[in-house]
This record gives sequence, structure tokens and C-alpha cells, in this order.
Amino acid sequence: MKNILTKSAAMLAFGAFATGTVCAEELTIERLVGSPSISGPSVQGLEMSPDGRRITFLRGKAENQAQLDLWEYDVETGEASLLVDSSVLLGGKEEELSEEEKARRERNRSLTGKSGIVSYDWSADGKALLFPLGGDVFVLPLGGEVKQLTATPEYETDIKFSPEGSYVSFIRDRELYVVNVATGDEIKLTSGATATVANGMSEFVAQEELGRFTGYWWSPNEAYVAFEQFDESAVPVKDRYEVQPDGSVITTLQRYPEAGSTNVDVRLGVASVADQSVRWIDLGEDKDIYLARVDWEPDSSSVVVQRLNRAQTQLDMLWAEADGSDVDVFLSEKSDVWINMHDSLEFTADGSLMIWASERSGFKHLYAYDLEDRGVTALTSGEWAINEIEHVDDKTGTVYFTGYKDSPLEQHLYSVPLNGGEIKRISQEPGWHQVTVGQDVFVDKFSSPDQPPQVMVRNLKDGSTRFAILENKLDASHPFEPYLASRVKTSFGTIKADDGTDLYYRMYQPANMEQGRKYPAVLAPYGGPHGQRVRHDWRLDFNHMLARNGFVVLVLDNRGMANRGLKFESHIKNAMGSVEVADQVAGANFLKGFEHIDGDNIGFWGWSYGGYMTLMALFQAPETFKAGVSVAPVTDWRLYDTAYTERYLGHPDAPGDVYENSSVFKYIDGFKGKLLLIHGMADDNVFFDNSVKLMAALQNKGKPFELMTYPGKKHGIRGEATQAHLYNQALEFFRRTLQGN
Repeated sequence: MKNILTKSAAMLAFGAFATGTVCAEELTIERLVGSPSISGPSVQGLEMSPDGRRITFLRGKAENQAQLDLWEYDVETGEASLLVDSSVLLGGKEEELSEEEKARRERNRSLTGKSGIVSYDWSADGKALLFPLGGDVFVLPLGGEVKQLTATPEYETDIKFSPEGSYVSFIRDRELYVVNVATGDEIKLTSGATATVANGMSEFVAQEELGRFTGYWWSPNEAYVAFEQFDESAVPVKDRYEVQPDGSVITTLQRYPEAGSTNVDVRLGVASVADQSVRWIDLGEDKDIYLARVDWEPDSSSVVVQRLNRAQTQLDMLWAEADGSDVDVFLSEKSDVWINMHDSLEFTADGSLMIWASERSGFKHLYAYDLEDRGVTALTSGEWAINEIEHVDDKTGTVYFTGYKDSPLEQHLYSVPLNGGEIKRISQEPGWHQVTVGQDVFVDKFSSPDQPPQVMVRNLKDGSTRFAILENKLDASHPFEPYLASRVKTSFGTIKADDGTDLYYRMYQPANMEQGRKYPAVLAPYGGPHGQRVRHDWRLDFNHMLARNGFVVLVLDNRGMANRGLKFESHIKNAMGSVEVADQVAGANFLKGFEHIDGDNIGFWGWSYGGYMTLMALFQAPETFKAGVSVAPVTDWRLYDTAYTERYLGHPDAPGDVYENSSVFKYIDGFKGKLLLIHGMADDNVFFDNSVKLMAALQNKGKPFELMTYPGKKHGIRGEATQAHLYNQALEFFRRTLQGN
């Protein structure tokens, strides 16, 4: 293979990739969602090489921001270069994904709608990069040429280097394989997979609701691989009909655990790389559990397992000997609300301390466990939450973490000593910081309401900037520059809920508002758990377009959402569709207090849980909300999956009317406004059944509504042309119903 993966001939500074100026001054929806991105170039998958000399990332092509290539930034030279061009490597062919890979990317929101090189892995010595493309496995030795490790008709997924780089591992045909990098020998570690049994993979609800996208875990010494085996034969089979763009109908028999039904039967095994023998870990008498997380002790002697009960009110951390001989419950987290899963578990290199995040105080904070005497030290505390551990530095005795100490609207990088002490904020600029932490520096992907996403390398000591990888200045060369003069006004503030709780909002208003004119308004929340929308970050989305077209838009984070502590979240326990609607009505009443708001013309729109919120707002508060756009809504929570629904509403068979009260159908008689219902006809998350059931109910009640469906589209309804069509439909709907145009 030709040397297509080495540095490009012309070493270009990354800032040179900013696109040329767009001449037109009127921002269209087609330009908003089109390529190149109007927010300027962006990156994802930022990683620092083990030696700290390179920063690697994935970047979309100028002509197609959804197709990702692999890039590097050389810290010494200050130059960015293309490492792997996915189009060249594919030979100009369009990538064909397996059905399992399509589903995996749909579950993993950061990969939804993406193609090309969507992930990669560094070897431990920093001398090679591993990545999947087109269903095969590739290795790029730095300074060398690409090596294709597999060329099979089967699709390889979940590809990893082993901890020391001796092996490459992956899943093929629902089995776990490893390849010896030195010899090329392939070893099959598991067996017994069938149409309903899988080894080394994570089941649907683990991916969709628990944030776990892998089903196997290497021991640090590379001797063992812990793996999940799940059997979904008892999970109900749901007929899912995907209506395709050509009019054909694909009938998929999808095993989907609707609320109250049977989950997968899960086991945890430990496979020996040397002889492929498997030992099984005893996960306890109760088999109706979730395998939430799996890690290893640093010396590879024990597997650390997080076992979550089905009600998701108790999380047990099990320490299991690698040979399965002994299992010890190290700690248990209990909650009368629910347990929020996270990935904040780290060990010091010598194995003496374990750093763990817990919400036992009502807010997510860090705790250090002495693994000899099991003593516990609280490293952070207070009425604010951490996000996650970013790095543990054994040499300096420091934990680096992101969190919301200064404001729930801003994410910052902080540090705290391993033995407790003063918390130091490291990131400086007000806004939203996503970081990758190295030894002396951190890579900061930062944005604010006035700064499009940029990538900077900063000093870990004080947050000062060393150099820019992607400065993304909002200057004359920026793609958004032609529209700056008519940029909408953005403001932040709080209103009070009926119990006195502060609720944060973000308001968008037209740039040049006319004196004495009344403007219609649209509320645009997400509204559901883990769905914080009000942040001090850069946003160019449909809300921006609504404001540019004469609407005032209010995004209000109601009670039940994230990063405000368990008490704030717990208002929706067994009561979805209650306080969320009350808080949004309070938001509408807040808007009515402004002289320039047309209080008789207030709309509502949202997607997924936001689509559900739109229906509940229109049906429960018809005097407040005149029109709404509901995209891919849940309408009856009995149709949604076990892990999400039961966490918040309990089991459907429990006493009471929780599910009836949380369904939109109880309130349908109250509907008298205007509704545009939108759904993808191949949605495998919020099934199209939800909207079909609503259509029938509205028709039977004699309630008129408008409908737009998208053949072949899943929950995200992806594709630039498709999304442009969707947003144009929504804009035209609001113009007719709220502006009278």
C-alpha cells in the first residue's frame, strides 16, 4: 500500500483550514446544517500520545463534516498534518456498515451519523495507532506505512490495543478475538455465540441507558480479558417496521426490553490469553441485574465489578479474584431516588488508593479509599457537582477533575490533593471546557456564547495558554462572519419554580427588534434527565434560526435535569410530565411579563424527551401554548426500555397510576392547539409505534394535527438535506401558526 497515511506534503497550520467567506448575508437553514460547518472547523476524539509529543484528533472533511479523518498536531513543531485520509484508504468506495455497527453508532451519540475513522487507540509505547475502517482493522506505525491486520467478510468492532501493546483485540461474529502484533497469530478467546448469545459485547440497554459501549476489559498485565456474555433469548421480540425511501418495508425482529419485560441474562467471564480457559465470576444470587461497569485492580489480581440492581437504587462494587475463587463486596451505594452511573473510578499506580465518585451527599463528589484499611477521605464537598476524573498524578499527589463548582452553567478543570485539601480551578476563561490532561499540559476544547469551539494547549499549573491547535477566531475569515451583523441577542438568567427553586434559562431574541412590535415566542427545552441545555457555550442551532426569523426563544432547564444534584433531579421520580410542564408554564408566564412578547402566540418544540414535553405542554396547558413541533416523542412509557423507564417511573406492575399519569394519552382531551408531529420511520430507540399510537388517538378524538415522517431515518433523523427539510418544515409551521404568515 502506498504511503498515504504519513504526513501530508504541505504541513499546514490547523487554523488555515478555516473556510472561505460566504457571500450571502441571509442565513438559511441549508447553510446552518450544511458543510463546511458555519461554526468553523471542529474536532473530536482528542488524545495525547503517551510521550506527550503529539496530540491526535478526528476532523470532518471540509466538504462533508460527518466523514472523519485522523490528524495529528506536533507539539514541537507546532504544525498539524493529516495522518489518515479515510477516503483514500477506502479507495473511493462508500463505507458499508454492519447492522450491529449501525446500531452501536446510533447508541453512542458522539458517533451517530459519523463515517470514516470514528475511533482510534494509541499503543502503550506511543509508537503506533490503531483504528477501524470499513469493518477491518488497521495499524499505523508512526513514521511508517499502514498495515491492515484483518481483511475478512465479517465486520470487526470494538477494536483495542492491549495495555502493553502486545495484542490487538476485537469482536467478530459476537465472539472475542485477539491478534499477537509481533506474530500476527489470531486467537479466539470465546466460544458459544449464537443468534441470541454474544460474548464480549454490551447489550442494548447497557449502550443506550448505562453509557457502557464495550463488553470486554483487558487486565493490566495482558494475561487475562474479562468479558460479558449475555443471553437475550428471553427478551421480548418486537416487530419493527422500517419504511425505506424507495417505499419498501423492512421487518426487523428486534429484541427490545420494554418497561416491565425481561432483560438479558448476563454473566462475567475471565479468559486466559495463554490457554483460552474461562473462569466465571459469581455475580450473586439475584440474576435480574445490570452489569454496570468492569475494571481491574492495577496488579491484575482482581476484577472490579459494579453490579446494579434492577430498580437502580443500589450499586455494589465487587472485588473478584481473577480465577473466580473469591468475591468480596467492597462498597455499596444506596439511594431512595436512583443511582446515576459514571466512569469516575481510578487507582493510583501502586494500588494503594482508589478514587471514586459518589452522590451519597446529594451531590456528586470525589472520595479517596485507602485500600489497606478501607479508610475514606472526602476530596470534594458542597452543594455543587463534579463531572468526572480527568487524571490522577501519582508523582504530585493530585487529582484533576472537571466540574461545576463555580456555576452549573460552566464546566471547568480543577485539581485537589490526593489526601484532601484546597480545590484549585485551573481553566480560566468563563465558559465550557472539555479537557484531555497530560503530565504538564492539558488540551482544552473550549467554547463560550461569544467564542466558537477552539482547541488550545494550556499549562496544567495555571491554565495559561502554550499554543493554539485550533484558534477558530470569530474574525473576517470565519464562516460565520457574514452573519455577525444580524446575530441574535443571547442572554442568561433565572426564574423561580413554584417551590422557590432557581431555574436557569437562555433567551434568544432577534438582533434588531422594532419598538412597539409584539413578538411570538417559542419554548425549546429538552426537559428530561441528564439533558442540561442551558450552558455558557457556543450554540448555532434551530433556536438561533427561529430568533433570526422574528421569534423570541426561551430554553429553560426545568427541575429533573442534570448537574444540579439529586434533589433537583428527584422531582420527576414516579412523576414524569408533571413538574417539567409546570416549570415551562412558569417560563411562558415569565415571557408574558415583557411588553414586546405576544403572550397569545407562544409555541413549544422539542426532540425525543423534548418531543414528549411538547405534547405534554400542549395537552396540559392549552391556554398557554398555542402550537408545538414534537420530534420523535415517547408517548407511552410502557413502550420504552427497561433501564431508562424503570429508573424514573419504577416497574409498570407496581401499585398506583404512575405510568398512566406520565402518558400523554391521559391529557389528550385538553388539546386544542396546533401540532406538527415528526418521526423517523426506522427509529430503533423511540419506536415509530409511539407516534402511530398518538396519530390513532388524535384521529379518534377528532383532533386535527400535521404530520411529517422520514423514511429510513432513525432517532437522530440524520443527513444535511433531511435535517434542512425538517427545520424548514418546523419554521414554516411556526410562521403560519404563531406569526400568521
